[in-house]
Amino acid sequence: MRLFVALPIPDSVAGGLLAMQSGVPGARWQAREQLHLTLRFIGDVDGRDASDLDEVLSGIDAPAFELQLHGVGQFGNKQPHSLWAAARPHDLLDHLQRKVDTAIRRIGQPQDAHKFTPHVTLGRLRHPDLDKVREWLVTHALATSPEFAVDRFCLYSSKLTSDGSIYRVEQEYPLRGFDGEIDD
Repeated sequence: MRLFVALPIPDSVAGGLLAMQSGVPGARWQAREQLHLTLRFIGDVDGRDASDLDEVLSGIDAPAFELQLHGVGQFGNKQPHSLWAAARPHDLLDHLQRKVDTAIRRIGQPQDAHKFTPHVTLGRLRHPDLDKVREWLVTHALATSPEFAVDRFCLYSSKLTSDGSIYRVEQEYPLRGFDGEIDD
């Protein structure tokens, strides 16, 4: 199984993100069910490792918090390959990400090669029109979502298909202070 840990994006935020997905010809925009904020990519694991991951992730104790998305960006510098919405800096988000990363490394998974940049991927690019990418970045530079409760994090599986990735929540882990009602 190909796994990663992420925050789900509630419908109240996803609608605004989906509305931003236009204006760049050839972009492969993410579908609603693909929107998430990755805390840690893991990669391919076998059933035993998946069980170990579930066990260590279940043991994470971190508080729930409010988060907001603000601004946009790209990965790929001169050859952009992804467009994304940024998360506002938040100490509790960084704290949760470090706890997830530490737990995953404790069971022998390698360190993530990428620096944590909290974002929600909106589109993937292949040979984009750079002027259109710049225009999209300027147009959405001040885009801001409503605040939303981060009351859980999830272990997702990813299946690669010719139409893109299919993500499935394998397990949910509530955060401290979560009252049992999920806002979706």
